Amino acid sequence: MSIRKDKTILVTGGAGFIGSALVRFLINETSHRVINLDKLTYAGNLESLSSIESSERYHFVLGDICDRALVDDVMQQYQPDIIMHLAAESHVDRSIDGPDEFIQTNIQGTYTLLEASRTYLTEISGSKQQDFRFHHISTDEVYGDLGETGLFTEQSPYNPSSPYSASKAASDHLVRAWSRTFQLPVVITNCSNNYGPFQFPEKLIPLVIFNALEGKPLPVYGDGKQIRDWLYVDDHARALYKVATDGKSGSTYNIGGYNEKQNIEVITTICDQLNCLIENKPSGVEDFNQLITYVQDRPGHDLRYAIDATKIKNELGWKPVETFESGIVKTILWYLDNLEWCRHIRDGSYRNVSADDKN
Repeated sequence: MSIRKDKTILVTGGAGFIGSALVRFLINETSHRVINLDKLTYAGNLESLSSIESSERYHFVLGDICDRALVDDVMQQYQPDIIMHLAAESHVDRSIDGPDEFIQTNIQGTYTLLEASRTYLTEISGSKQQDFRFHHISTDEVYGDLGETGLFTEQSPYNPSSPYSASKAASDHLVRAWSRTFQLPVVITNCSNNYGPFQFPEKLIPLVIFNALEGKPLPVYGDGKQIRDWLYVDDHARALYKVATDGKSGSTYNIGGYNEKQNIEVITTICDQLNCLIENKPSGVEDFNQLITYVQDRPGHDLRYAIDATKIKNELGWKPVETFESGIVKTILWYLDNLEWCRHIRDGSYRNVSADDKN
């Protein structure tokens, strides 16, 4: 399938980090209509969409993907051609402290969307029915710990380590089951670690930036030698659109940045960049690297993830534009230029943004 005409794309979780990058891309770089269904949990931030919120092609709906009646109403009102499902609880530490929300949103929520999509598919006909696509966005963490060598491929066995990754693995399996049993047209993507503008500060890179600017400790789990494959979020948004519009139905595509870095390398890179950019450092700080603090490793911490993105490159012509070196500089500069956005996150005022439906 290749989308040529203007379509209606329903994005779940479009106020989150990756979701908002996707929504901005769709509004700025395509002519499709975008419906953003988001519950606005702590990680959902409508300020991340302020640049496109006035577009006539953008509509926001406040709601929970676990609410079947609401999902059915959204389907009926907006008649989507593509569903891009990003809504999820996504923080590993939070899943260890409290798994319940992860089970509800990531598993029950995905089930609700699948069932609503199955019903909706029987109610539409012709080219609209033939072109319908359910795109499930997932993570490389479903594959578990990679070991010192090799790369995750689309054939890698699932071996999740945390409640978060287990819940995402379960949702992946549900999507494949609905495809095989009920012939629901689906595609799945599994991505590596995202970074870039508008990321919630609980995640590693913005956490390090914010803590450094405030002269706070920069926590490093264990010895800091855990390796992740870093993917700039705007590269990811382009990849998601390619898969949703041109990917083969029933297929899985791994999306990675080809940027393997140890966590400690990421942190020292940020510190070194901030040393060059910040003249007036916090009191008592001469070098941001001195704030690095090693803490006890978290339970079940996977040592290495790395993605083989050959399939999406060969089949769909996608490859990342940003290297880690270019992307991390863009990211740091964005946060330094958007300290007001950061302040709203820190003081909680971002949650007071009006959440009325924009119909």
